[in-house]
Amino acid sequence: MQLSEHFSLEELTHTDHREFDNTPTDKELANLVRLAEFLEVVRSVLDDRNILINSAFRSKAVNDSVGSKDTSQHRTGCAADIRVPGMTPDEVVKAIRSADLEYDQVIREHDRWTHLSIPLEGVAPRKTALIIDKTGTRPYA
Repeated sequence: MQLSEHFSLEELTHTDHREFDNTPTDKELANLVRLAEFLEVVRSVLDDRNILINSAFRSKAVNDSVGSKDTSQHRTGCAADIRVPGMTPDEVVKAIRSADLEYDQVIREHDRWTHLSIPLEGVAPRKTALIIDKTGTRPYA
């Protein structure tokens, strides 16, 4: 099922942990549609570069299996970990921040990917920018 022009439900629910069901509820699916639409905006900001999804929606079982917290925005269908060929995670973060998009969080993670999230429906975006690496978590300067 295509959620937007460039993003499918399969892509936003893919997991290597196939022993676990990763089917979103109707509410989570609605969030995934909003996330896909937001990723289209991000794609246009990045000069229509392809966005590769490492991870997006995670059921509780999948989320637990990767060692993430229950409060992860991946659990609600509001977050995606992305890579953009030809751009570093730092360049992606800078482009998103300079475009003044309505993101909730943008995180440069381990200099390998960018975590990007949207707020829940009706919640104002926090526009939090962070760096997570081996030294810990800190604000993006």
